[in-house]
Amino acid sequence: MPEAKEKILQIRDLDITFRTTAGPVHAIRGVNIDLYKGETVAIVGESGSGKSVTMKAAMGILASNATVTNGSIEYTYRNDGGNMETVDILKKDKKWIRRNVNGKRIAMVFQDPMTSLDPTMSIGKQIMEGMIWHYKTPKAEAWKRSVELLKEVGIEDAEKRMKNYPHQLSGGMRQRVVIAIALSCNPELLICDEPTTALDVTIQAKIIELIRKVQKERGISVIYITHDLGVVAKVADYVNVMYAGKIVEKGLINDIFYDPRHPYTWGLLSAMPDLETDDERLYTIPGSPPNLLHEKPGDAFAPRNKYALVLDDKADPPMFRISDTHYAATWLLDPRAPKVEMPEELKTRLERMKKEAEKYGSEL
Repeated sequence: MPEAKEKILQIRDLDITFRTTAGPVHAIRGVNIDLYKGETVAIVGESGSGKSVTMKAAMGILASNATVTNGSIEYTYRNDGGNMETVDILKKDKKWIRRNVNGKRIAMVFQDPMTSLDPTMSIGKQIMEGMIWHYKTPKAEAWKRSVELLKEVGIEDAEKRMKNYPHQLSGGMRQRVVIAIALSCNPELLICDEPTTALDVTIQAKIIELIRKVQKERGISVIYITHDLGVVAKVADYVNVMYAGKIVEKGLINDIFYDPRHPYTWGLLSAMPDLETDDERLYTIPGSPPNLLHEKPGDAFAPRNKYALVLDDKADPPMFRISDTHYAATWLLDPRAPKVEMPEELKTRLERMKKEAEKYGSEL
């Protein structure tokens, strides 16, 4: 049971509002996330649902126009004295976070490696920088360690690459360098923000495999931010489905993929490309995400939900418990609600996926 595991990150009731020229935007609305040591948690949802903002808050790198109006982000780590300590990152100043958290204990891999790297600095200097700043590592030792890191992330001719500049590398190699930088200070938590979006399909698979390999070898925890459920299926232990700044369904990977309960999750799964489907057109969720400048009462997903009830326009649904590991925020789970099954086409697809997974598992 999770209670026996070591919890390293606990986000509770997180609320974030952005000040804009058009007015306040309530971007994050009561988010709760738990992460245990060695686990992989995925946060999925469409662009603008609040995935990256939530994790930027955990790293203390929110934009200057963002205000945290409620909540806590408790991070448990082993301090420099070797003792376990729990801190609320939201109560710490930026200087403390830079010195004790960013890069050192929590590292982030951003989605576009070209904007993550400094074009005026050599690859070697960028990998060495964190070690020298956080741990006062001597330059010769930092150089040697950087070469080892480049080899670890699969870059050949590492000594030569240390002297290269970002523009001299391909997209896949740049992303490997970004991962090497993220790993340079031995973080306990790696946040991967759409790490494969800017890469072609074959390189995507290699980067995902690399992150899995590093996680297994080092025993670190990983948070994946993505809209690609295909990636989630390969890497995650636990999934949080996010919509309009709120988590609408969460559960173990099998809960979400084989027994989804929220109509939004049904839509996301139906929109995955599938060679076996009878439909000629790829499914899309009707409508578009809500404008959070104009918050309305009720469920934010209601205007796009063909199963919406009258109550959805009046009250935001609470999180209903489906099992010990599985929860969803939809009024369809209320005992008084009419019984609604997931679309038949999706049910057939999920059964097919399950059989394929079992077959694949038995052949390993």
